[in-house]
Amino acid sequence: MAQQASATLGSQSGPTTSLSQPPPRQSPTAGAGPGRGQVLTTKVGLQMPTGMAYDEWERSGRQLAGLIDSSSWWLGDWLVYGKDHYTDRYQRGIRAIGLSYQTLRNYAWVSRRFDFSRRRSALSFQHHAELTSMPIEEQDLWLDRAEQQQWTTKQLRGALRAARQSVQQPHTPTEPSHRLEVPGNRLQSWHKAAEQLGVDFEQWVTATLDSAAASALEDLGRPQERGEISGCDGITGVAALGVGVSQENARPANVEQAVPVATGT
Repeated sequence: MAQQASATLGSQSGPTTSLSQPPPRQSPTAGAGPGRGQVLTTKVGLQMPTGMAYDEWERSGRQLAGLIDSSSWWLGDWLVYGKDHYTDRYQRGIRAIGLSYQTLRNYAWVSRRFDFSRRRSALSFQHHAELTSMPIEEQDLWLDRAEQQQWTTKQLRGALRAARQSVQQPHTPTEPSHRLEVPGNRLQSWHKAAEQLGVDFEQWVTATLDSAAASALEDLGRPQERGEISGCDGITGVAALGVGVSQENARPANVEQAVPVATGT
């Protein structure tokens, strides 16, 4: 995880770090800054060699990114050690280095949640940070997945979000629903009836049909007179229950609308 670097002394800009690079292809020009194949990091910037090849430039970028990622672990471990060994003085050490306490505390929290032996060098510090709230077994499971699938931090976060949503919304069997085509004038009349009773329209429709079904089932096996519900079509039968359907609107309309009717089949 840690990148190899050799520390050297700078003149005015503070300590510098020389990122390891392949041997230079030719002798550097005297007085032209860092030699070819050598990138120097200073406190105030990065000194790039002249004529640097693309592969060397890309490799330097990967090393810089690795140093940044590793520094999160380093600072986290540093704070954990200080808190464990210098309880009464580690706050002074935090102030001395001049970094945000909240930032350091976040680093320390991740470092404490992952023992050194459980950290994955192929994954970033942020990969681990996404899993801090989980039990150890789940942490290792997700680290395995992220490492095997080569997930970015964003991809890991998306997979975690999808897994949480799946747990929060378990798949439960639902009753199938069907649509019943109803003439528009009848639908308007039903809406008026529900409004007069002060109930929700769909609840009114369901309750009315349930009542009609219960009445029809009770009458099974008994002789039925002409004109009773069983002798009418399903829609007119609802009107015969006295649920406020206007008979003058009973003729078909040109516009039909669909009413969702939930069934238990």
